[in-house]
Amino acid sequence: MAVVTKMQALWLPLALLVFSGLAGGASPAAAGASLEQHPDSPYLYVLGTAQDGGFPQAGCFKPHCMPGWEHPELRHPTASLGLIVPAASNKYLFDATPNFPEQFYTLEVEAPDTRYTFGGVFLTHAHIGHYVGLMQFGREVMGAKDVPVYAMPRMRAFLTDNGPWSQLVALHNIALKPLEDGQATPLPGGITVTPLRVPHRDEYSETVGFLIRGPSKSALFIPDIDRWETWGRSLRDLLKTVDYALVDATFYSMDELPGRNMDEIPHPLVTHTMDLLADLPASERGKIYFIHMNHSNPLLRTDSPGSTPKSRTVWKELKTSDLV
Repeated sequence: MAVVTKMQALWLPLALLVFSGLAGGASPAAAGASLEQHPDSPYLYVLGTAQDGGFPQAGCFKPHCMPGWEHPELRHPTASLGLIVPAASNKYLFDATPNFPEQFYTLEVEAPDTRYTFGGVFLTHAHIGHYVGLMQFGREVMGAKDVPVYAMPRMRAFLTDNGPWSQLVALHNIALKPLEDGQATPLPGGITVTPLRVPHRDEYSETVGFLIRGPSKSALFIPDIDRWETWGRSLRDLLKTVDYALVDATFYSMDELPGRNMDEIPHPLVTHTMDLLADLPASERGKIYFIHMNHSNPLLRTDSPGSTPKSRTVWKELKTSDLV
């Protein structure tokens, strides 16, 4: 198992999976060499790793957040993926986060418009860390034209019926594209993207993860879920069918948010996910990458001046598996 945190890259093909925000693993130079050897291979690029509020989070001036305010290099943007398909000259985003401007720029640096066409955004759900970046397509900023936005039925209705998102639809800044649970959407270059419904706090929309299949490899992306046990699918069984799984690591323990009722914001604890998969072979456990970490999660702080002995122990524990 691994934690997706700071800037580095790994050769994990979809053909390829590249992490912008990964501590440990292969060096950027090694990953760059792999990219050069497979110039037409599609790959995922991790653009962010934190929970909806990013790290540090607004209003958090506690010791664990202060390193992020005082040292910009220790900040972590909200979880998001880029999908880059060189053979088809297309690029995509998974979720439009509050950090959309810098993440869209990172995607441009990695896959410039001079070569790649932006094929749109796949949305997981209507919580603020996953869709509010859509506002950047509006007339006040980009003034975009018919950017494809792939969304589930309730998510599409939410965007159509509620401002300011409805203006994006009315002005054709975005063009809503339908997704259905378990139905694959084919993309150029031999890619399919399949939404998988997951149990979550669905106040305004459904919540989905995505199964992303390439010509030779596949990845599971589930940044939000209430409980593995209440899902109609088995994470253990799904792991057998994919090469990588980027899964919800919002909280490490139940005591991270004193004064908050954790039952109101359910997520599987990192420790629970580890226990759930503990008896699997190392090759299966090594497919797991923890992502979408809350500002309170010690896994985010392993390289900061405020890192605790507990978080350093956790980091070592999660690095024991062979990742590549």
